[in-house]
Amino acid sequence: MNLPIANAPCSWGVDDPKNPYLPPYRKVLQEASAAGYSSIELGPWGYLPIDAVALSAELERHSLSLVAGTIFDDLVSEQNFSHILALTHNICRNLSQAPKAQKTQGSSFSAPYLVIIDFGNPQRAKLAGQYALAPRLSDADWNRMIGHIKTVSEIAWQEYGVRPVIHPHAGGCIEFADEIDRLAGQIPHQTAGLCLDTGHLYYSGMDPVAWLDTYFARIDYLHFKDVNPKVFRNVLARGLDFFTACAEGVMCPLGQGAIDYPAVRALLAARGYQGWITIEQERDPRNVQGSLRDVTESLNYLRKVGF
Repeated sequence: MNLPIANAPCSWGVDDPKNPYLPPYRKVLQEASAAGYSSIELGPWGYLPIDAVALSAELERHSLSLVAGTIFDDLVSEQNFSHILALTHNICRNLSQAPKAQKTQGSSFSAPYLVIIDFGNPQRAKLAGQYALAPRLSDADWNRMIGHIKTVSEIAWQEYGVRPVIHPHAGGCIEFADEIDRLAGQIPHQTAGLCLDTGHLYYSGMDPVAWLDTYFARIDYLHFKDVNPKVFRNVLARGLDFFTACAEGVMCPLGQGAIDYPAVRALLAARGYQGWITIEQERDPRNVQGSLRDVTESLNYLRKVGF
């Protein structure tokens, strides 16, 4: 298939830009390039340089481009929405001005992407992967969130030419099968695509191959992870929140966990997927010394099984 494959700063433990243990961004860019990647995600706003000229210079220094940026925040509350709007403009402005990931053949919507993730409800984060226990949004809260996602999507596409994609995420308010179905019924593909994540689908009780097949026509972009099944069973039994689970190693290099990537490859080949894939391995940044090894192993594994 020879699909284009990127990585993301979360593979170096970069999720919260205020975390005092984050590695220097130049280390992340240098190691991503050394591992064989030509493109990377922006990561949380404020981690990489926020000035587009400085950002472009850093990316070019390491022969990298941007495949996507991410809003990873509370999309439900009205009080937070002014922050979300400012974040949307800032991220999309840089995505539109910095070096862009190569366009892919046969894809209606090419990179760069704005990955839209709701995250900020502490009870949902605590009960990630636990379908029977996780509290659900009221209809009013859900519909407000949908309206916010539509507004963000319209800004990204109409003002900046950045394709919005919605990412169901373990520990967020769009996580489980019924929530993905409900979302897809309310937001048409012309407004926003989907970025399905194999690791998050598995974490939340879904078969990644089946769900990639079900929503293939809505998928513009993919995230690949792998899940250590022993650690996964342990963290769910202990009721750990999602990021504590990541710090304990629930995510592992591709090919070393529960997800059947040869089956994923067979499905995507049969359905003719030609878009970008970004590998992620969320971890504690205090374990960053393993990142270069793991992102290299994951890329080599995908190439070995035919991606």
